[in-house]
Amino acid sequence: MKQVVIIDESPLLREYLRIKLSNAGLEVSVAINGLDGIAKIRNTMPDLVIVDYHLSRQSCTEVLKEKKKSPNTAPIPVIVTAQKIDQKKIIELVQYNVKKVFTKPIKIDALFATLSELLNVQFDIDDTPSIVEVHVNDNILFIEIAQGLNREKLDLLRFKILELIDLYDIRVPKVIIMLSDIKLSFADGTNLQKLLDTVIQATRAKLRNIRILTRDEFTKSFIAGRKEYADIEVTTNLQYALEGLLSEMDGRTEFGEKKAEIISEKILQAEPNTEPESVMLKFGTEDTKRPLSIDDMRDRMEDMKIATVDDDFVIQELVKTTFEQVGAQVDAYQDGESFLNQVGNKEYDLVFLDLLMPKVDGFKVLQELKALDIHLPIIVLSAVTQRESVIRAFQAGVKSYLIKPLKPLEILKKTMEVVRPNM
Repeated sequence: MKQVVIIDESPLLREYLRIKLSNAGLEVSVAINGLDGIAKIRNTMPDLVIVDYHLSRQSCTEVLKEKKKSPNTAPIPVIVTAQKIDQKKIIELVQYNVKKVFTKPIKIDALFATLSELLNVQFDIDDTPSIVEVHVNDNILFIEIAQGLNREKLDLLRFKILELIDLYDIRVPKVIIMLSDIKLSFADGTNLQKLLDTVIQATRAKLRNIRILTRDEFTKSFIAGRKEYADIEVTTNLQYALEGLLSEMDGRTEFGEKKAEIISEKILQAEPNTEPESVMLKFGTEDTKRPLSIDDMRDRMEDMKIATVDDDFVIQELVKTTFEQVGAQVDAYQDGESFLNQVGNKEYDLVFLDLLMPKVDGFKVLQELKALDIHLPIIVLSAVTQRESVIRAFQAGVKSYLIKPLKPLEILKKTMEVVRPNM
């Protein structure tokens, strides 16, 4: 039986591949960091190693150097995955028998084509066009699916949900599923059921805390016709869905500047779920349940280039100070105009964008970036009383936002959510 070692600290791709390869009759070992990976390679002598470039406790390069030292492990082919990697580093990897480098988000069909070639094993892969994005805003999971329902993406969705629930320590899950640009039919019923069951099982959310945003008539009739989904509400209005879930935190409370604080307090006071987990997945580590440390953050964010566009000097300094701790570089702009004047000359990994600014506001910035065909990960900054502005930002294509006042840990968590790619 052929063997594969997968070395990746994030469970998203690691666990998906473990299940998929095991189902194809391969023996799979997983490692959660570089040190563990070296041990697994030595002990199993696999036919293939799949390793993430961004590892702690021994870097990817150190793992590959150790592998090269032994004549027994040196010939083993390697596939490298990476969030971001430049051409020079890719060239340096060739000496370690790296056959392919995939940048995230990975094209699943291309990955399995390479796996088939290297392992001489055929895989059954769903190639239905589909885009899946997951974000957490106001401690609500926003799951957006566009184009179609793809079984591979739905399998990945389960692990992404678990990863984000762990990252944000969400104890009372609430979910908005947005089906964008999708027209389903009877033939899609099995995959639609798989989507709903995946979300319900992974989040353990009460059905009344799940909203589906869609105009698709088949989806509406499918949910309405099944008793097991009777408490899931289907709507076409994002603001209604959002405010409905927020108001359920405390029906007596009107929206206002204290709303975010009330939501946070009620989540913190919620009793932890004591039921046994069918799958135990941790974010970045599996040895203990502990908060993410600055060192954890630094491993993932060092050398990132970030822009903050906000007319509030205090916000600028807060973002700068927060990212200095993890070795990231921050450029601050006091309005949208100054940012647009420079964005064509610089490369940013992430942008924090205030919506309401003098001269050129955040909405105009989004319009100009689209016109210039510049695609950047953007986190919108908004006051809690500006929820209608957040809805406008969603319509403009921005799916992640932070509510002011900002806290350093929340900034870093949101960054990790956005820079760790979706599916």
